[in-house]
Parts: sequence; C-alpha cells; structure tokens
Amino acid sequence: MPRLLGCLGVAILLLASDGGLLAAETRVPSTRAFRRSSSDWYKITGTNPSNNAGRLPHYDNSQVEEIAASLLVYQNADGGWPKNLDMCIKLTDEQAAKVAENRGMYPSTFDNGATHGQLRYLAAAQQIADRDDFRQAFLRGLDFTLDAQYDNGGWPQIPGSRGYSRHITFNDNAMVGVMQVLQAIITNQPEYDFLPTELRERCADAYRRGLECTLACQIEVDGRKTAWCQQHHYQTLEPVDARVFEKPSLCSGESAGIVKLLMDDPEPTPEITAAVDGAVEWFRDTELHGIRVERRRIEPVRYKYHTARSDKFVVEDADAPSLWARFYELDTFRPIFCGRDGVVRYSLAEIDQERRTGYAWYVRSPESVLRVYDRWKDRSPAPR
Repeated sequence: MPRLLGCLGVAILLLASDGGLLAAETRVPSTRAFRRSSSDWYKITGTNPSNNAGRLPHYDNSQVEEIAASLLVYQNADGGWPKNLDMCIKLTDEQAAKVAENRGMYPSTFDNGATHGQLRYLAAAQQIADRDDFRQAFLRGLDFTLDAQYDNGGWPQIPGSRGYSRHITFNDNAMVGVMQVLQAIITNQPEYDFLPTELRERCADAYRRGLECTLACQIEVDGRKTAWCQQHHYQTLEPVDARVFEKPSLCSGESAGIVKLLMDDPEPTPEITAAVDGAVEWFRDTELHGIRVERRRIEPVRYKYHTARSDKFVVEDADAPSLWARFYELDTFRPIFCGRDGVVRYSLAEIDQERRTGYAWYVRSPESVLRVYDRWKDRSPAPR
C-alpha cells in the first residue's frame, strides 16, 4: 500500500511500499470542512465528556489513508454523513463497534461541512491511496447528494426533513459546498478522473440546475440585485426563517460564499456577471466603518450550547477595519439582531448575553470578494 510522507499544505512525495516514486507535489487534503465540532462524538462512543477532545488521540494530517478509512466508519446507509462528529479520532475497536452500532443515529446532512466535505476528502484520498473502497464510498455519497437535489435545483440542509432544514440552505456553506464539488468534477479536476462519463453528465446537469436556482434566489429590492438569505423556501424560493433568531434577511457571509462560487464558474454568463456585480455593489453599500467588536472577559457562564467566557461589545474605532453585519433588513438594509425571543432589534447591545456571545453577528468575509472582484471583472468575458 502506498505510504504518504509530509505535512499539511506542503508538497510531498508519495512512495510505494518498494520505495519507488509514484507521484510528486501531491498535497495532503484538508479535513477542515468536516471537523467543525466534536461535541456529539461522545454521545456515540460513550466516552467520558470530561475528556477534552483535543487530548484524545487523533490522526495526524499526513495520515490520509487512515483518516479516509475512518470516514467510511461514519458513513450512513443512505450514503451521506452526519455533522458535528470528530471523524479524525483514532477509534479503539470497541469505539468503532459503538459507532457502527449507532450508525444512522444522526441524519445525513450538508450542514457544517458534512457530506460535501467527506466527498472532497475521499476523492483526494483515493487518488493518493488507490483504494476501491474509498471510490465506492465516494460514489455512494455522490448518489445521495444528487438524489437530494430538488427539481428547482436547490439543496436542503437535511434531505427528507421537515421544518426549516428542508429549505434551500446557503447557511454554513451547505449548498455552496455541494456546488463546489460538482464544479470540481465538471472542470475535470484530476482527483475525480475515476468518475464514468454518465455520472459526469449527471453532475453537469445538477450543477447547471443548482446555478439556475442560485441566481433565481438572489433577492431584488426595488429592481436592484442584492444578496441572498441563509434559507430560501424549498418551493417558492422566497427568503424564510431558520432558527428563531435567524430571520428572513440579507446575509453578508453566506452571500460572500455564493459570489465566490459564481466567480469560479468556468463559463460565466451575462446572468452570472449581473448577479456578481449586483452583490458586490450591495457589499460596498452595506460596509460598516468606524466600529469594532470588543471582547471583555467575564466569569464563565454555562449555557445550553456554549460557555461564555467573554462578552461582546460594539465600540467606536476610527482605525478599525471594515465589518459587515451578519444580517440586514430586507427593505432598509439596516443591520438586525435577534435573540431567542424572536424579536428583531437594531443593536448588538439589545440582545441577551446568551445569543450575544454564542453567535457571530459581524463578519469580514465580503472583504475577500472585494479584493478579487476587479481582477475577475477584467477577465470575465460576459458583457456588461
């Protein structure tokens, strides 16, 4: 079996067991997409929660084959993966049996980097390790992903679910993450060379429909293209509520991810160009200057979903870098904030401490779009 030498983010050599050189300049794939949280790992394995996940034995980033094999342990019967499980922990035989016994306890989802993150990793791992079980797991996951697409081109957070998770979800990179995998396939990235022609054609059709849905979801205000909501209704495409503190709104962070996806499209159309131009103009209009978010230490407070060790305050600072609110009111473009009481407010100070400290209310991600927009515009062939 090939052996991998090296570390994350650097060029490495891939050696066969006989010492022969197989490939050069191979990069270790990133686990970041599906390592968002380990909080639910304890519920499956029965490990004592007092143990810190950071002190549990983890595979090193260079152990690609071992990590990919671990992903197979967690893959649900439907082909997808659950979220919030630390899949890079070195499981004992007993723990692996516990995971297998509880497979399906958590639904397959595209939230928090799940499924599309594992697909990207397995594609890279099969290229490095040349293992058929990695390819077959990838194909099952890809089938699950393609089957989950709505007729209108969108993807839900959790396929087959009810409530807000059935809606078309841009939150936490869910639909964009899926589209990035399909984009890599249709642009013939080498790690996907093993896919048969018919499946590639199916991926191209899914990407096209997803792109059409994304463009249709862009919110227009007084005839002006702006940004996107975290969730759009799975039938009407209108912006909708998610959790009680996530109101229908214009969402800067999620929209930045969508715009990057559109800018990476291999054949930008006039419709894509108009969508990007409109969003960039909206980013510039809603950019916040002269403030920053300051953290001040407090006595730790344990809430249901997090422990607050510092509080957040918005303070004036003429030298602060640009910020964007996470949510903007649909008709006024005013920054909005909301607690678990569901009441919209217009300053962070009005939100209770639990939500104030447990959520990212300001982001900088649109800045990364603005940095590359002019270069993209100059090379984009689509007319304006």
